[in-house]
Amino acid sequence: MPTELEELRARITVLEDREQIRRLIQDYRRTLDERDLRAYSELFAENGTWAGSIGEASGPAAILTMMQEHLEDNPPAPGRTLFHLNTDPVIDVDGERATAYTFWVHVVRGEGDTPLLPTLGYYNDVLTKESGRWLFLRREALRHIPLSSKS
Repeated sequence: MPTELEELRARITVLEDREQIRRLIQDYRRTLDERDLRAYSELFAENGTWAGSIGEASGPAAILTMMQEHLEDNPPAPGRTLFHLNTDPVIDVDGERATAYTFWVHVVRGEGDTPLLPTLGYYNDVLTKESGRWLFLRREALRHIPLSSKS
């Protein structure tokens, strides 16, 4: 039977894992918006998969290639810069695996420097811990608006 100290250590580990996963989700947003696609692709496990409206790819190298083929540069101000806004994710940790659900919104710089919200949806994630680091094992981007099976 676990001692009170062992139970406390286990609870702290889960909290630390959740915080590392939150950081991973924000690193995903930041590297994508900055178009640092190499760093972006390295947020995925060796057999990690990204799936969305532009297709599906597995492994960091294939994800990098797919993103390079489909994403244009993100123009700086005063251009139509696109930003991803992620809400606080719901994260469930089970040892070296976790799942997360994160609501996202695209924010685009519009005419007169006003923000536009053209797309919103959610990510369904399966995460894994490799060499002590949390990575995406599967990230599926789905849309609510405009309605689509994938984003």
